[in-house]
Amino acid sequence: MKMQARDTYFWEQLKRQSTRMLCSFMRDPNCEELKCHLARLPDYLWIGEDGMKMRATIGSAVWDTALGIQAILSCDVAKEHASTLRKAHGFLKASQIMENPAGDLKSHFRSFTKGGWSFPIADDGWSVSDCTAEALKALLLLSNISPDIVGDHAPSEIIYEAVNFMLSLQNPDGGFSAWELTRSYPWVEVYFAETLSFLVLDCKFICVECTSSVIQALMLFKERYPRHRMREIEQCIKASKEYIKKTQNDDGSWFGSWGICYTYGTLFGIEGLLATGETYANCKAIRKACAFLLSKQLSDGGWGESQILSYIFIFQQVYTNLPGNKSNVVQTAWAMLALLKAGQIERNPAPVHRAARNLIDMQLDNGDFPQQRPDREIAICKYWINSYECNEYSRDDPFELSYLICTVNIKILVIRLEILVALTQNQSPEVEVKKVIWAEI
Repeated sequence: MKMQARDTYFWEQLKRQSTRMLCSFMRDPNCEELKCHLARLPDYLWIGEDGMKMRATIGSAVWDTALGIQAILSCDVAKEHASTLRKAHGFLKASQIMENPAGDLKSHFRSFTKGGWSFPIADDGWSVSDCTAEALKALLLLSNISPDIVGDHAPSEIIYEAVNFMLSLQNPDGGFSAWELTRSYPWVEVYFAETLSFLVLDCKFICVECTSSVIQALMLFKERYPRHRMREIEQCIKASKEYIKKTQNDDGSWFGSWGICYTYGTLFGIEGLLATGETYANCKAIRKACAFLLSKQLSDGGWGESQILSYIFIFQQVYTNLPGNKSNVVQTAWAMLALLKAGQIERNPAPVHRAARNLIDMQLDNGDFPQQRPDREIAICKYWINSYECNEYSRDDPFELSYLICTVNIKILVIRLEILVALTQNQSPEVEVKKVIWAEI
Protein backbone atom coordinates (compact mmCIF):
# COMPACT_ATOMS: atom_id res chain seq x y z
CA MET A 1 0.00 0.00 0.00
CA LYS A 2 2.87 2.38 0.79
CA MET A 3 4.49 1.61 -2.56
CA GLN A 4 1.27 2.19 -4.46
CA ALA A 5 0.68 5.51 -2.73
CA ARG A 6 4.20 6.70 -3.53
CA ASP A 7 4.06 5.54 -7.15
CA THR A 8 0.80 7.41 -7.76
CA TYR A 9 1.97 10.53 -5.87
CA PHE A 10 -0.95 9.98 -3.47
CA TRP A 11 -3.32 10.64 -6.37
CA GLU A 12 -5.90 8.05 -7.38
CA GLN A 13 -9.60 7.29 -7.40
CA LEU A 14 -11.46 8.70 -4.40
CA LYS A 15 -12.40 5.33 -2.94
CA ARG A 16 -8.78 4.10 -3.02
CA GLN A 17 -7.36 7.42 -1.91
CA SER A 18 -9.71 7.68 1.07
CA THR A 19 -9.09 4.04 2.09
CA ARG A 20 -5.34 4.46 2.04
CA MET A 21 -5.59 7.76 3.89
CA LEU A 22 -7.59 6.10 6.66
CA CYS A 23 -5.10 3.23 6.85
CA SER A 24 -2.27 5.74 7.21
CA PHE A 25 -4.17 7.52 9.97
CA MET A 26 -4.81 4.28 11.86
CA ARG A 27 -1.14 3.31 11.59
CA ASP A 28 0.23 6.68 12.70
CA PRO A 29 -1.77 9.94 12.86
CA ASN A 30 1.47 11.90 12.57
CA CYS A 31 3.08 9.97 9.72
CA GLU A 32 4.39 11.68 6.60
CA GLU A 33 2.15 9.61 4.33
CA LEU A 34 -0.99 10.99 5.96
CA LYS A 35 0.24 14.53 5.38
CA CYS A 36 0.77 13.72 1.70
CA HIS A 37 -2.72 12.23 1.45
CA LEU A 38 -4.28 15.29 3.08
CA ALA A 39 -2.45 17.60 0.69
CA ARG A 40 -4.19 15.96 -2.25
CA LEU A 41 -7.70 16.03 -0.83
CA PRO A 42 -8.64 19.14 -2.87
CA ASP A 43 -8.12 17.02 -6.00
CA TYR A 44 -11.10 14.90 -4.93
CA LEU A 45 -13.33 16.89 -2.59
CA TRP A 46 -14.41 20.50 -2.72
CA ILE A 47 -17.30 22.70 -1.73
CA GLY A 48 -19.55 23.77 -4.60
CA GLU A 49 -22.41 26.23 -4.70
CA ASP A 50 -24.86 23.53 -3.69
CA GLY A 51 -22.71 21.54 -1.27
CA MET A 52 -19.86 19.04 -1.16
CA LYS A 53 -18.62 17.73 -4.50
CA MET A 54 -16.45 14.72 -5.26
CA ARG A 55 -14.62 13.35 -8.24
CA ALA A 56 -15.11 9.61 -8.28
CA THR A 57 -12.87 8.73 -11.24
CA ILE A 58 -9.33 9.57 -12.23
CA GLY A 59 -10.28 10.90 -15.65
CA SER A 60 -8.92 10.13 -19.11
CA ALA A 61 -6.90 13.21 -20.01
CA VAL A 62 -4.04 11.47 -21.85
CA TRP A 63 -6.35 9.23 -23.85
CA ASP A 64 -8.68 12.07 -24.80
CA THR A 65 -5.81 14.38 -25.74
CA ALA A 66 -4.10 11.78 -27.92
CA LEU A 67 -7.31 11.00 -29.81
CA GLY A 68 -8.19 14.69 -30.03
CA ILE A 69 -4.86 15.46 -31.69
CA GLN A 70 -5.35 12.63 -34.16
CA ALA A 71 -8.86 13.84 -34.97
CA ILE A 72 -7.70 17.40 -35.73
CA LEU A 73 -4.81 16.19 -37.87
CA SER A 74 -7.04 13.80 -39.81
CA CYS A 75 -9.15 16.78 -40.91
CA ASP A 76 -6.15 18.72 -42.28
CA VAL A 77 -6.93 21.79 -40.17
CA ALA A 78 -3.70 22.02 -38.19
CA LYS A 79 -3.06 25.68 -39.03
CA GLU A 80 -6.56 26.72 -37.98
CA HIS A 81 -6.10 24.97 -34.62
CA ALA A 82 -2.41 25.65 -34.06
CA SER A 83 -2.89 27.01 -30.54
CA THR A 84 -4.89 23.95 -29.47
CA LEU A 85 -2.33 21.57 -30.97
CA ARG A 86 0.60 23.33 -29.29
CA LYS A 87 -1.03 23.06 -25.87
CA ALA A 88 -2.08 19.44 -26.41
CA HIS A 89 1.39 18.60 -27.71
CA GLY A 90 2.99 20.09 -24.61
CA PHE A 91 0.59 18.22 -22.34
CA LEU A 92 1.41 14.84 -23.91
CA LYS A 93 5.15 15.39 -23.67
CA ALA A 94 4.81 16.42 -20.02
CA SER A 95 2.56 13.45 -19.20
CA GLN A 96 4.95 10.66 -20.12
CA ILE A 97 5.98 8.51 -17.15
CA MET A 98 9.77 8.74 -17.02
CA GLU A 99 10.62 6.58 -14.02
CA ASN A 100 9.85 3.09 -12.77
CA PRO A 101 8.02 2.28 -9.53
CA ALA A 102 10.12 2.59 -6.39
CA GLY A 103 11.51 -0.47 -4.67
CA ASP A 104 11.94 -4.03 -5.86
CA LEU A 105 9.60 -4.55 -8.81
CA LYS A 106 9.80 -8.33 -8.68
CA SER A 107 8.81 -8.64 -5.03
CA HIS A 108 5.88 -6.28 -5.60
CA PHE A 109 4.81 -8.08 -8.79
CA ARG A 110 5.16 -4.92 -10.84
CA SER A 111 6.38 -4.35 -14.39
CA PHE A 112 8.49 -1.37 -15.35
CA THR A 113 6.55 1.70 -16.42
CA LYS A 114 9.22 4.05 -17.74
CA GLY A 115 8.42 5.46 -21.17
CA GLY A 116 4.69 4.84 -21.09
CA TRP A 117 1.59 6.95 -20.69
CA SER A 118 -1.26 6.31 -18.29
CA PHE A 119 -4.97 6.79 -18.94
CA PRO A 120 -5.31 10.09 -16.99
CA ILE A 121 -2.04 11.92 -16.17
CA ALA A 122 1.51 10.98 -15.20
CA ASP A 123 0.70 11.04 -11.47
CA ASP A 124 -1.40 7.91 -11.98
CA GLY A 125 1.85 5.97 -12.26
CA TRP A 126 0.40 3.05 -14.25
CA SER A 127 1.59 3.00 -17.86
CA VAL A 128 -0.87 1.39 -20.27
CA SER A 129 -0.03 -0.23 -23.60
CA ASP A 130 -2.80 1.30 -25.71
CA CYS A 131 -2.63 4.72 -24.02
CA THR A 132 1.10 4.72 -24.79
CA ALA A 133 0.44 3.64 -28.37
CA GLU A 134 -2.16 6.34 -29.02
CA ALA A 135 0.01 9.03 -27.41
CA LEU A 136 2.97 7.89 -29.48
CA LYS A 137 0.86 7.96 -32.65
CA ALA A 138 -0.10 11.55 -31.86
CA LEU A 139 3.52 12.60 -31.27
CA LEU A 140 4.71 10.92 -34.46
CA LEU A 141 1.96 12.57 -36.51
CA LEU A 142 2.79 15.96 -34.99
CA SER A 143 6.45 15.45 -35.93
CA ASN A 144 5.41 15.71 -39.59
CA ILE A 145 4.19 19.29 -39.07
CA SER A 146 6.29 22.41 -38.67
CA PRO A 147 7.23 23.27 -35.07
CA ASP A 148 6.01 26.79 -35.82
CA ILE A 149 2.49 25.33 -35.85
CA VAL A 150 2.56 22.53 -33.25
CA GLY A 151 5.52 23.41 -31.04
CA ASP A 152 8.83 21.60 -30.54
CA HIS A 153 8.82 18.00 -31.67
CA ALA A 154 9.28 15.23 -29.12
CA PRO A 155 12.97 14.22 -28.88
CA SER A 156 13.96 10.79 -30.14
CA GLU A 157 14.89 9.64 -26.64
CA ILE A 158 11.34 9.74 -25.29
CA ILE A 159 10.03 8.11 -28.49
CA TYR A 160 12.48 5.23 -27.97
CA GLU A 161 11.41 4.88 -24.34
CA ALA A 162 7.77 4.57 -25.43
CA VAL A 163 8.63 1.84 -27.92
CA ASN A 164 10.70 -0.03 -25.34
CA PHE A 165 7.79 0.03 -22.92
CA MET A 166 5.28 -1.22 -25.49
CA LEU A 167 7.48 -4.09 -26.61
CA SER A 168 7.82 -5.22 -22.99
CA LEU A 169 4.09 -5.94 -22.77
CA GLN A 170 3.72 -8.43 -25.60
CA ASN A 171 2.63 -11.84 -24.35
CA PRO A 172 3.88 -15.15 -25.79
CA ASP A 173 0.65 -15.54 -27.79
CA GLY A 174 1.33 -12.24 -29.60
CA GLY A 175 -1.35 -10.19 -27.86
CA PHE A 176 -0.83 -7.17 -25.65
CA SER A 177 -2.03 -6.75 -22.10
CA ALA A 178 -3.14 -3.37 -20.83
CA TRP A 179 -0.88 -2.78 -17.80
CA GLU A 180 1.28 -5.84 -17.31
CA LEU A 181 2.21 -9.16 -18.86
CA THR A 182 -0.11 -12.07 -18.22
CA ARG A 183 1.19 -13.86 -15.14
CA SER A 184 -1.79 -15.81 -13.87
CA TYR A 185 -5.04 -17.54 -14.86
CA PRO A 186 -8.42 -16.15 -15.97
CA TRP A 187 -10.21 -17.22 -12.78
CA VAL A 188 -8.14 -14.66 -10.85
CA GLU A 189 -10.27 -12.00 -12.58
CA VAL A 190 -13.15 -12.79 -10.22
CA TYR A 191 -11.49 -10.66 -7.54
CA PHE A 192 -11.66 -7.46 -9.55
CA ALA A 193 -14.54 -5.03 -9.35
CA GLU A 194 -17.30 -5.42 -11.90
CA THR A 195 -15.92 -2.44 -13.83
CA LEU A 196 -12.66 -4.31 -14.47
CA SER A 197 -13.80 -7.93 -14.58
CA PHE A 198 -12.13 -9.90 -17.39
CA LEU A 199 -10.12 -6.84 -18.47
CA VAL A 200 -6.85 -7.11 -16.60
CA LEU A 201 -5.57 -10.52 -17.62
CA ASP A 202 -4.87 -11.34 -21.24
CA CYS A 203 -7.82 -13.57 -22.11
CA LYS A 204 -8.52 -14.39 -25.72
CA PHE A 205 -11.29 -11.85 -26.16
CA ILE A 206 -9.99 -8.78 -24.42
CA CYS A 207 -6.79 -7.52 -25.98
CA VAL A 208 -7.66 -6.66 -29.56
CA GLU A 209 -7.73 -2.92 -28.77
CA CYS A 210 -4.32 -2.88 -27.03
CA THR A 211 -2.79 -5.10 -29.69
CA SER A 212 -4.21 -3.05 -32.55
CA SER A 213 -3.12 0.29 -31.08
CA VAL A 214 0.43 -0.98 -30.56
CA ILE A 215 0.62 -2.32 -34.13
CA GLN A 216 -0.50 1.03 -35.54
CA ALA A 217 2.00 2.95 -33.39
CA LEU A 218 4.89 0.65 -34.31
CA MET A 219 4.12 0.92 -38.01
CA LEU A 220 4.25 4.72 -37.76
CA PHE A 221 7.44 4.48 -35.73
CA LYS A 222 9.09 2.26 -38.37
CA GLU A 223 8.52 4.91 -41.02
CA ARG A 224 10.45 7.55 -39.05
CA TYR A 225 12.96 5.36 -37.21
CA PRO A 226 13.46 2.30 -39.46
CA ARG A 227 16.61 0.99 -37.75
CA HIS A 228 15.67 1.12 -34.06
CA ARG A 229 15.10 -2.47 -32.78
CA MET A 230 14.13 -3.33 -36.34
CA ARG A 231 13.99 -7.12 -36.07
CA GLU A 232 12.19 -7.10 -32.74
CA ILE A 233 9.55 -4.70 -34.04
CA GLU A 234 9.00 -6.74 -37.20
CA GLN A 235 8.61 -9.94 -35.17
CA CYS A 236 6.29 -8.14 -32.76
CA ILE A 237 4.03 -6.89 -35.56
CA LYS A 238 3.93 -10.30 -37.23
CA ALA A 239 2.95 -12.06 -33.99
CA SER A 240 0.37 -9.38 -33.18
CA LYS A 241 -1.24 -9.68 -36.59
CA GLU A 242 -1.62 -13.44 -36.13
CA TYR A 243 -3.03 -12.86 -32.64
CA ILE A 244 -5.73 -10.57 -34.01
CA LYS A 245 -6.66 -13.07 -36.70
CA LYS A 246 -6.88 -16.05 -34.38
CA THR A 247 -8.98 -14.22 -31.78
CA GLN A 248 -11.65 -13.16 -34.26
CA ASN A 249 -15.07 -14.59 -33.48
CA ASP A 250 -16.81 -16.87 -35.95
CA ASP A 251 -19.26 -14.13 -36.92
CA GLY A 252 -16.39 -11.82 -37.91
CA SER A 253 -16.41 -9.63 -34.79
CA TRP A 254 -13.98 -8.99 -31.96
CA PHE A 255 -15.06 -8.27 -28.40
CA GLY A 256 -13.86 -4.91 -27.12
CA SER A 257 -13.20 -4.43 -23.42
CA TRP A 258 -12.80 -0.67 -23.24
CA GLY A 259 -15.73 0.34 -25.40
CA ILE A 260 -19.15 -1.04 -26.32
CA CYS A 261 -18.44 -3.94 -27.17
CA TYR A 262 -18.32 -5.87 -30.45
CA THR A 263 -18.64 -2.65 -32.45
CA TYR A 264 -15.64 -1.17 -30.67
CA GLY A 265 -13.54 -4.32 -30.81
CA THR A 266 -14.25 -4.85 -34.50
CA LEU A 267 -13.11 -1.31 -35.31
CA PHE A 268 -9.75 -2.02 -33.68
CA GLY A 269 -9.47 -5.45 -35.25
CA ILE A 270 -9.90 -3.98 -38.73
CA GLU A 271 -7.55 -1.07 -38.03
CA GLY A 272 -4.82 -3.37 -36.73
CA LEU A 273 -4.91 -5.65 -39.75
CA LEU A 274 -5.01 -2.75 -42.19
CA ALA A 275 -1.97 -1.20 -40.51
CA THR A 276 0.07 -4.34 -41.27
CA GLY A 277 -0.73 -4.12 -44.98
CA GLU A 278 -3.69 -6.46 -45.09
CA THR A 279 -6.60 -5.37 -47.30
CA TYR A 280 -10.22 -6.29 -47.88
CA ALA A 281 -9.17 -8.07 -51.06
CA ASN A 282 -6.46 -10.30 -49.57
CA CYS A 283 -7.62 -10.78 -45.97
CA LYS A 284 -10.56 -13.02 -45.10
CA ALA A 285 -10.66 -11.65 -41.55
CA ILE A 286 -11.28 -8.10 -42.78
CA ARG A 287 -14.01 -9.27 -45.15
CA LYS A 288 -15.74 -11.16 -42.33
CA ALA A 289 -15.46 -8.14 -40.03
CA CYS A 290 -17.01 -5.81 -42.60
CA ALA A 291 -19.82 -8.27 -43.21
CA PHE A 292 -20.46 -8.41 -39.47
CA LEU A 293 -20.72 -4.64 -39.17
CA LEU A 294 -22.99 -4.37 -42.20
CA SER A 295 -25.27 -7.05 -40.77
CA LYS A 296 -25.78 -4.94 -37.62
CA GLN A 297 -26.67 -1.69 -39.38
CA LEU A 298 -30.13 -0.51 -38.34
CA SER A 299 -32.94 0.66 -40.56
CA ASP A 300 -32.11 4.34 -39.87
CA GLY A 301 -28.52 3.83 -41.05
CA GLY A 302 -26.89 3.81 -37.62
CA TRP A 303 -25.60 1.26 -35.14
CA GLY A 304 -26.62 0.83 -31.52
CA GLU A 305 -25.20 -1.88 -29.26
CA SER A 306 -26.19 -2.44 -25.63
CA GLN A 307 -23.26 -2.25 -23.25
CA ILE A 308 -24.87 -4.23 -20.47
CA LEU A 309 -26.47 -6.97 -22.54
CA SER A 310 -23.47 -7.56 -24.80
CA TYR A 311 -21.18 -7.60 -21.75
CA ILE A 312 -23.38 -10.04 -19.83
CA PHE A 313 -23.41 -12.34 -22.84
CA ILE A 314 -19.60 -12.18 -22.90
CA PHE A 315 -19.09 -15.95 -22.73
CA GLN A 316 -21.77 -16.65 -25.34
CA GLN A 317 -20.48 -13.81 -27.57
CA VAL A 318 -23.80 -12.30 -28.55
CA TYR A 319 -24.14 -8.82 -30.05
CA THR A 320 -27.27 -7.18 -28.64
CA ASN A 321 -28.99 -4.04 -29.92
CA LEU A 322 -30.08 -1.21 -27.67
CA PRO A 323 -33.70 -1.43 -26.50
CA GLY A 324 -36.01 -0.30 -29.26
CA ASN A 325 -33.24 -0.75 -31.86
CA LYS A 326 -32.11 2.82 -31.28
CA SER A 327 -28.97 4.19 -32.94
CA ASN A 328 -26.05 5.49 -30.90
CA VAL A 329 -23.98 8.31 -32.34
CA VAL A 330 -20.62 7.03 -31.06
CA GLN A 331 -21.14 3.45 -32.20
CA THR A 332 -22.37 4.66 -35.57
CA ALA A 333 -19.14 6.65 -35.93
CA TRP A 334 -17.02 3.63 -34.93
CA ALA A 335 -18.69 1.35 -37.47
CA MET A 336 -18.51 4.01 -40.17
CA LEU A 337 -14.79 4.58 -39.54
CA ALA A 338 -14.07 0.85 -39.80
CA LEU A 339 -15.98 0.48 -43.06
CA LEU A 340 -14.41 3.59 -44.60
CA LYS A 341 -10.89 2.43 -43.75
CA ALA A 342 -11.65 -1.00 -45.21
CA GLY A 343 -12.69 0.53 -48.54
CA GLN A 344 -16.46 0.23 -48.32
CA ILE A 345 -16.91 3.32 -50.53
CA GLU A 346 -15.25 1.56 -53.46
CA ARG A 347 -17.41 -1.55 -53.08
CA ASN A 348 -20.81 -0.16 -52.16
CA PRO A 349 -21.09 3.37 -50.75
CA ALA A 350 -24.79 3.14 -49.83
CA PRO A 351 -24.31 1.84 -46.22
CA VAL A 352 -21.74 4.56 -45.49
CA HIS A 353 -23.99 7.25 -46.97
CA ARG A 354 -26.87 6.08 -44.78
CA ALA A 355 -24.61 6.16 -41.72
CA ALA A 356 -23.41 9.66 -42.60
CA ARG A 357 -26.99 10.87 -42.93
CA ASN A 358 -27.77 9.36 -39.52
CA LEU A 359 -24.89 11.28 -37.91
CA ILE A 360 -25.85 14.52 -39.63
CA ASP A 361 -29.43 14.18 -38.43
CA MET A 362 -28.27 13.64 -34.83
CA GLN A 363 -26.01 16.69 -34.72
CA LEU A 364 -27.22 19.49 -32.45
CA ASP A 365 -27.58 23.13 -33.44
CA ASN A 366 -24.37 24.08 -31.60
CA GLY A 367 -22.34 21.50 -33.54
CA ASP A 368 -22.17 18.99 -30.70
CA PHE A 369 -23.83 15.58 -30.60
CA PRO A 370 -26.25 14.28 -27.95
CA GLN A 371 -24.93 12.54 -24.86
CA GLN A 372 -26.63 9.18 -25.13
CA ARG A 373 -26.68 6.67 -22.33
CA PRO A 374 -29.14 3.78 -22.09
CA ASP A 375 -30.84 3.00 -18.83
CA ARG A 376 -28.29 0.51 -17.54
CA GLU A 377 -30.23 -0.68 -14.52
CA ILE A 378 -33.38 -1.50 -16.49
CA ALA A 379 -31.34 -3.28 -19.13
CA ILE A 380 -29.54 -5.49 -16.64
CA CYS A 381 -32.74 -6.22 -14.74
CA LYS A 382 -34.58 -7.30 -17.87
CA TYR A 383 -31.70 -9.58 -18.76
CA TRP A 384 -31.62 -11.38 -15.42
CA ILE A 385 -35.39 -11.71 -15.33
CA ASN A 386 -35.87 -12.93 -18.88
CA SER A 387 -32.86 -15.24 -18.95
CA TYR A 388 -33.16 -16.85 -15.55
CA GLU A 389 -36.94 -16.92 -15.22
CA CYS A 390 -37.03 -14.99 -11.96
CA ASN A 391 -40.81 -14.88 -12.08
CA GLU A 392 -41.12 -14.17 -8.38
CA TYR A 393 -39.91 -10.61 -9.04
CA SER A 394 -42.25 -8.06 -10.50
CA ARG A 395 -40.97 -6.67 -13.82
CA ASP A 396 -42.59 -3.33 -13.14
CA ASP A 397 -41.58 -2.74 -9.52
CA PRO A 398 -38.25 -0.86 -9.36
CA PHE A 399 -37.71 -1.80 -5.72
CA GLU A 400 -38.02 -5.50 -6.45
CA LEU A 401 -35.78 -5.10 -9.51
CA SER A 402 -33.14 -3.41 -7.34
CA TYR A 403 -33.43 -6.25 -4.85
CA LEU A 404 -32.76 -8.70 -7.68
CA ILE A 405 -29.58 -6.86 -8.65
CA CYS A 406 -28.40 -6.89 -5.02
CA THR A 407 -29.09 -10.62 -4.81
CA VAL A 408 -26.99 -11.31 -7.90
CA ASN A 409 -24.11 -9.14 -6.66
CA ILE A 410 -24.16 -10.82 -3.26
CA LYS A 411 -23.96 -14.26 -4.88
CA ILE A 412 -20.95 -13.17 -6.94
CA LEU A 413 -19.32 -11.80 -3.78
CA VAL A 414 -19.89 -15.11 -1.99
CA ILE A 415 -18.21 -16.94 -4.87
CA ARG A 416 -15.22 -14.63 -4.59
CA LEU A 417 -14.92 -15.27 -0.87
CA GLU A 418 -15.21 -19.04 -1.32
CA ILE A 419 -12.41 -19.05 -3.89
CA LEU A 420 -10.27 -16.86 -1.64
CA VAL A 421 -10.72 -19.32 1.22
CA ALA A 422 -9.79 -22.21 -1.08
CA LEU A 423 -6.63 -20.43 -2.15
CA THR A 424 -5.56 -19.65 1.43
CA GLN A 425 -5.97 -23.35 2.22
CA ASN A 426 -3.81 -24.26 -0.80
CA GLN A 427 -6.76 -25.69 -2.66
CA SER A 428 -7.34 -25.04 -6.35
CA PRO A 429 -10.74 -23.98 -7.72
CA GLU A 430 -12.38 -27.07 -9.22
CA VAL A 431 -13.89 -25.50 -12.32
CA GLU A 432 -13.60 -22.35 -14.34
CA VAL A 433 -14.97 -19.38 -12.49
CA LYS A 434 -17.25 -18.35 -15.33
CA LYS A 435 -19.10 -21.67 -15.05
CA VAL A 436 -19.33 -21.34 -11.28
CA ILE A 437 -20.83 -17.87 -11.60
CA TRP A 438 -23.54 -18.99 -14.01
CA ALA A 439 -24.35 -22.03 -11.91
CA GLU A 440 -24.57 -20.03 -8.68
CA ILE A 441 -26.74 -17.33 -10.18
